[in-house]
Amino acid sequence: MKIVSIRDIHIGEGVPKIIVPLMGRNEEQLLLEIKTIKQAAPDIVEWRADMLEEIENLEVVKKTASTIRDALFPIPLLFTFRSHREGGNKIIDDAYYQKLLENVMRTKAIDLIDVELFSSNVSGIVEAAHANGIYVVMSNHDFEKTPPKEEIVWRLRRMQDLGAHIPKIAVMPKIPTDVLTLLDATYTMKTLHADRPIITMSMASTGVVSRIAGQVFGSDATFGSGMEASAPGQIPAGELRKMIGVLHTT
Repeated sequence: MKIVSIRDIHIGEGVPKIIVPLMGRNEEQLLLEIKTIKQAAPDIVEWRADMLEEIENLEVVKKTASTIRDALFPIPLLFTFRSHREGGNKIIDDAYYQKLLENVMRTKAIDLIDVELFSSNVSGIVEAAHANGIYVVMSNHDFEKTPPKEEIVWRLRRMQDLGAHIPKIAVMPKIPTDVLTLLDATYTMKTLHADRPIITMSMASTGVVSRIAGQVFGSDATFGSGMEASAPGQIPAGELRKMIGVLHTT
């Protein structure tokens, strides 16, 4: 198993890591948000850059990335532009998506970058991340349904084949057994195919159990909310840490 290590954070060993999103619309809001979420002692912070009002101004994006980095260090920073088709806040074209990610990577202000599995030229983006020493969290989000187990496993394996350091998938349950499908797929991936950390989750209130107990089945990190949740079903980070702690002390 390949461990993803960023300073003192080791993803893939020990207690699952808690990732907390930054959702501010501008630098002022982001700095205020950082002060609050640092109190929850997140293992990793995710900057949801699709929430930024001036996301189409690359100079503003790069300056904001550096500001966030300075305010958070040494906490690892994950940069995410969530596309509109996968639940994000803004619509941009594929060419700008790649340009945005590559510009942010070159700043070296981030440690990890989210690359969507079904984005255009995903191999080129991954190659750029490797060249810049940035870890790739390759992701896929289905807000409509939970695909069959075999499809979930295929997507995670495809991410691994494409060079993701951490494959990640989030799906929407319609019925409680959909959560079991996600957890079963996680366990199969972890025990039969994965040679690196993976992150999986079932969303909304029905899927909350997957955010708390995902590591039992093989998920190496989970997302907890800070000032604002970035997806349905997120638990406040402080409460999530207590719940995970109970699982690892009993």
